[in-house]
This record gives sequence, structure tokens and C-alpha cells, in this order.
Amino acid sequence: MDRKTINDSDAAIEILSPAEQRVPLVFSSPHSGRAYPATFLAASKLDAQAIRRSEDAFVDELFAQTPHLGAPLLKALFPRAFVDPNREPYELDPAMFIEPLPPFVNKRSPRIAAGLGTIARVVASGAEIYSGKLTFAEACERIERFYQPYHEALEDLINQTRVRFGTCILIDCHSMPSIGGPMENDAGRRRQVDFILGDARGRACSSSLTALVEETLREMGYTVVRNAPYSGGFITRNYGQPETGVHALQIEINRSLYMDESRIERTEGLVEVAENMSLLTRRLAALKPAALVA
Repeated sequence: MDRKTINDSDAAIEILSPAEQRVPLVFSSPHSGRAYPATFLAASKLDAQAIRRSEDAFVDELFAQTPHLGAPLLKALFPRAFVDPNREPYELDPAMFIEPLPPFVNKRSPRIAAGLGTIARVVASGAEIYSGKLTFAEACERIERFYQPYHEALEDLINQTRVRFGTCILIDCHSMPSIGGPMENDAGRRRQVDFILGDARGRACSSSLTALVEETLREMGYTVVRNAPYSGGFITRNYGQPETGVHALQIEINRSLYMDESRIERTEGLVEVAENMSLLTRRLAALKPAALVA
């Protein structure tokens, strides 16, 4: 069991930085955190295993070699079920809270309808997280102490990279269940795809970047599709601005390739996937900025 508990004063993020950044790449792992605040666990009605169903477990390990290849890796230490950095900062379900939410809160979105707002109502299996309602003050504290530090760090890494190299390629790293979840179009069906690339349907990055990643993964023997059912979350849509030199691509990896999903444990496949992600990083590092065209 890799789940940990944290105190409110513990760090929200970790940046694995190279001794010197040598390539215009930044890697982000917003959903692999597995340090659970004790107060959050006490407020949940889920057991120690069920609460982890929303984790992109071990994704940070799949990309752990990127600093050795000259690129930083930012990872959340807190879990997605606690607060989700791949949502708008205030994308909240009013039904989860004791009091009315202020006007600036986004109260209606497909993510909220699915129970997966900035403060999630359910885990990926569809199980309800909380035994009671929350206060808006609790949501604000999570956003200020965990969500915001993640985005402040990510913005800094992107800006520093763009200043140094003239461009930045952001790879947002995720995993997906091998069987469609209850709130997805393929609910209950086994997925026949290994990787899904999300570029906000061509808006978040150069088409040549998406094509390069797709080609590289196919050469490795993987099945790959684009933008269905995942076209990119808030991080991809918010930071991917090709016209300013920032290209963002979301990568979803089928969990069955590297982990036992029922027990949330690594399998022997993790080593192979991690090696292939290192090869992909090398391929991206060799990409010339002039090639990043529509």
C-alpha cells in the first residue's frame, strides 16, 4: 500500500529538476499524488482502497527519468480526490456545500455534473466520497494551500522554459482505467487503446507535435487515438497557447499496461512503460522548434 497521510503543513508539490535544463520540455503529473490529509480521510465514508480510485497511480514513476534527460517534472503530492489541479480553480458543485456559493464560482460544467469538479464529489468508480456537506471555507483552503502552489510552480516552469529556449512543450501526464467508468461513454467496456493523446482537438499544440508523439508510440507497438474520450483537461486547455510558443499535450496511459488496478499495485510492465517514456522524451528533446508548426 503506497497511500500516505499528510499533515496540513506538509508540502503540496515536488519538482524534480535537472542539474541544468537542456531541453524546452516540462512534464506535469497532477493526479499521481498519494499523500492523504488525515482530516480528509476522517470526513470520507470510503475505505483505504476505494478512496484511491481516482489516482493516476505511479504515473510520476513512469516519467521519473525526465530530469536525467534535461527536463523538469512537476508532481502533486496531494491526491486528486482531495483537490483536482486539472480543473478550473473554482469549479464546484453547490449541492456539496452547506452554504450558497459566491457568484464567481463556476457551478455548472460537464465535470461538475460527473461529480469531478475542483473538489470532487465521487471517485472514478462513482462512489460518493463524503458522509456530509462541506463549507466553502474548506474548499478555499484546499485551493489556496494545494491547488494554487501547483499552478504557480507550473507557470514558473513554463515561463522560464520559454524565456530560455523561445518555446515550451508541456507534457501533461495521466492514466486511464482499462474499463470505462460509470460516467463515461464507454462505461463498463474494456478499452482497446493503450494511449490517448489530448490536444484540445488541435487547439493546444502544434499538429506536428501530436503527430510525432503518436508516431513514436505506434512504433513502440502501442495502439493510439486522439481526443476521444479525453481531449485534454484544464491544464492542457489553459496553458496550451501555440501562438505564444507554448504547446501542451495530454497523455493518457492505459493502467493495465503497468499496474494491477484492483489492488493498486505495480506490475512488471511498469519498467517497460517507463523505459518507453524515456525514449519518447528523447524523441521530443530532439525536436527542433522550427518543426512546431500547425
